[in-house]
Amino acid sequence: MDLSLPQIWLIVGLIMLIAELVSVLLVFVFFAIGALFTSLLAAVGLLNSTESQIIAFSVISLVSMLVLRKHARRLLDRKGASEYNEFVGETAMVIKDIPAEGEGKIYYRGAEWKANSINHTSIAAGSKVVIKQADGILLIVEES
Repeated sequence: MDLSLPQIWLIVGLIMLIAELVSVLLVFVFFAIGALFTSLLAAVGLLNSTESQIIAFSVISLVSMLVLRKHARRLLDRKGASEYNEFVGETAMVIKDIPAEGEGKIYYRGAEWKANSINHTSIAAGSKVVIKQADGILLIVEES
C-alpha cells in the first residue's frame, strides 16, 4: 500500500502530537500543527510539489511557534500554579517531626505529605500546622 504525501504529513503530525504528550518541551506541538496544516493544504491541492510542502511545513511550524508558544506557556504556568493554591491556609497534622533544617511529614486530606517549616523552626509530631505554600509535592507549613 502506497501512501500519498498528505497521508504522510498526517502521520508525521500525529507522531509529533504523541511526542509532545511524552515530552514537556512544548515544541513538538508546533511541528504537529505544521504537519497537519501541510497535510490539509496538500489534500486540497494547494501544495502539489514536495518542495512546496516542505516550505509550507517549515513556515507554518515556525509561525505557530512564534505566535502561540508564549501564550501556551503562560496558560500552562497559570494552570500549574492554581493547582496548589487550594492548600494554602488549610490545617494539617504533623506525623513525623519536622526538623529546623529538613523535612518531616504531615497528614493532610487523607495522605502523607513531605513538609518543611516556613521559619526554619522544628515542629514536633502531633502538632497542628497551617499550610503556607506548596512547592511541588513539598508543603511549606507554620505551626498554628
